[in-house]
Amino acid sequence: MNKRLITISPLKKAVMLTAFFTCHALFAQQVDLTYSTASEHWVEAKRFLKKNPSNTVDITVYTDQKLQVIDGIGGSFNELGWEALQSLKAEDQQKVMHAIFSKDGCNFSMCRMPIGTSDYALSYYSHNDVAEDFEMRDFNIDRDRYILMPYVKAAFAVRPDLQVWASPWSPPAWMKVNEHYAMRAGNFENAKDGNKLVKGGEMLNNATGFNMQERYLKAYALYFSKFVQAYKDEGVQLAAIQPQNEIAFQPNWPSCTWRPEDMAYFINDFLGPQFEADKLNTEIWLGTVNSGDPNYVKTVLEYKDTAKYIDGVGFQWGGAKAIPTIHKEFPNLKLMQTENKCGEHENDWTSVERSWNDLIHYTNNGAGSYMYWNMILDETGASAWGWPQNSMVVIDTNTKKVTYTDEFYLFKHLSHFVQPGDHLLKSSAGKNHLAYQLQDGRIMVLMYNSESTVKTVTIQIGDDIIGVEVQPTSINSVVVKS
Repeated sequence: MNKRLITISPLKKAVMLTAFFTCHALFAQQVDLTYSTASEHWVEAKRFLKKNPSNTVDITVYTDQKLQVIDGIGGSFNELGWEALQSLKAEDQQKVMHAIFSKDGCNFSMCRMPIGTSDYALSYYSHNDVAEDFEMRDFNIDRDRYILMPYVKAAFAVRPDLQVWASPWSPPAWMKVNEHYAMRAGNFENAKDGNKLVKGGEMLNNATGFNMQERYLKAYALYFSKFVQAYKDEGVQLAAIQPQNEIAFQPNWPSCTWRPEDMAYFINDFLGPQFEADKLNTEIWLGTVNSGDPNYVKTVLEYKDTAKYIDGVGFQWGGAKAIPTIHKEFPNLKLMQTENKCGEHENDWTSVERSWNDLIHYTNNGAGSYMYWNMILDETGASAWGWPQNSMVVIDTNTKKVTYTDEFYLFKHLSHFVQPGDHLLKSSAGKNHLAYQLQDGRIMVLMYNSESTVKTVTIQIGDDIIGVEVQPTSINSVVVKS
């Protein structure tokens, strides 16, 4: 092979090297890239190409156009998650909690918990199962003191300023029309074990499952108030409650449907006034809304004075269809995605793709907070009645192996950097990126490369243009100092 030798004067060489290393050092200080693929997780890399401004720009970030403020990002506490965590030694439990809540980990800032039973509780229960105890004399959180509360407090030990909000899957069974926690009998899709609801006790037409007599409504408002106060007495100040999980769904696990007119009546005439009378500063949000019809939310907000009691609206699953309209018509209303889709225990990259699409949809339609479902589950991922679902962390209770799933890293790519008080920034159209203004002045661009090849993405941030080399089928966090 012939080689051509090019001679450069010592002075010119020194100038060129100085310019190169100065530019390279400055550029390296300004931009950090972290990526994850199905085979490599949380790799910190620096693959940058300074681009000529005349080149085509793939993503434009408008640093002068802030959109919604970020309220928080996190997941849900559930009894079965705590049960799985307890199978580990104390030091290994700490490692898992640090991975989820520490600044070096996912850095979760807001989490959800159930009020009473959920589909990932060990069994059916409420905080008052004494029938017709309208004065709530027998209300208690005794069960939570042994299961859910230690889980929440373990998170607080790592993240003391964690925000926690709560919602019931079902009122106490004696408050419901069919006097059962579920709305449907027998097996349902992947919930193989079913339940013991007798035939004829089903309610399948979205009629309100709650007993709408005034004494029940008063008692239920008091039930919520006592829950908030009981947790406060234990050192847990709840940021918000949402009065009903999946308000328009009749599964065979704990549930209760509400017509919008009835939910509006409950909030306006009972729940809101009860919180006012008890001087509670816990917010009331409408949710969790899984109806795709925006008129469900509008009916509640437009009923008498109900809107004055409602601080935000939480959507999940079918509610994705309604959030664009609500955001457009109520632009100042805080919005939340309350539960990402739970999957079928596949815990692989297909879960990442599904969750990514939902993250883009909800965020671009005003959601300022975003929740994963079960943060931790055992190796089966199964609910108490047999539906295996995904989790961020899988703990094999036999071998004690801890696995951080692909979705764990998807959420880490967002929440490790984006915290309450940060803002979404307007950016150019596209389904594979989001941009955020962090409070310390940095810009974070979250990108998904859906292509199966290495790709250079050109990003314009204000007057600066950078090129970032991203790996095939990867999630990427690009952090740029201003």
